[in-house]
Amino acid sequence: MQQDSLMAQDDILAFQPSSYEQDNTSVEALLKKAFHSGGDDKTSIRDMVEALGYASLLPTLMVVAMAVVSPLSGIPLFSSICGVLIALTSVELLIRRKHLWLPGFLMRRQVSSRKLANAYRWAEGPARWLDRVSRPRLQFLVRRPLVWIAQIACLLAGAVMPFLELVPFTSSILGLAVFLMGFGMLVRDGLFALLGLLVIAALVGAVTLVVV
Repeated sequence: MQQDSLMAQDDILAFQPSSYEQDNTSVEALLKKAFHSGGDDKTSIRDMVEALGYASLLPTLMVVAMAVVSPLSGIPLFSSICGVLIALTSVELLIRRKHLWLPGFLMRRQVSSRKLANAYRWAEGPARWLDRVSRPRLQFLVRRPLVWIAQIACLLAGAVMPFLELVPFTSSILGLAVFLMGFGMLVRDGLFALLGLLVIAALVGAVTLVVV
C-alpha cells in the first residue's frame, strides 16, 4: 500500500511550507542542502526539493535560478528545464499557493551529483556574502502590490529561457536576475529585488540595441 501511495504521488506533488523562515536558514545552507541532496552518481529535482525540507516557493525559485547561473548551464537543455521550473514556481507565487506543486516528469529529471557539488563550490562564496550583507530594506518593493512586478518578471524570465538555449550567456543572466529577485523577496530586502529588475532591464536594452 505504501508503495502504491508513493507511485500515486509521482506526477503531482504538494510540499509543506518552507522551513527557511522558521529556522532562519542561510542561503549558503539552502544551496548546500539542495546541491548535495542526491546519491553518489545522480541527483534528481525531487531530491533537491525534498532536501530543502519540503521547501515552498521562494527557496525553490532561488536554488533553481542559481543552478542556471552556475556552470551547470552548459549542460544541454538544462537551462530550458530550469526555465520551465522557474515559470511554474512564479505562477504559483502570483496565485498565492501555499504549497509547491510540480509535475512528476520534471521532478524525475536528473543531473550529475559531481557537477552539482562543483556548482555548490562555485556558488558558496557569493552565497556567504549575500547572507552577510542582506537586511530588511525597501520592503515596499517586496510587498503587494509592487511585489507582483518581481513575480511577473521571474515568470517572463523563466518562460523565455527555453527559447534562448542556444544564445550564449542569456539564460545565465536571466537566472541571476531571478535569483536576486527571489532572494530579495525571501529576506524582505527590496534592494536585491530592484537589482534583479535592473539586470533584466539592462539585458533587454542590450538586446534591443543589437537588434535595432
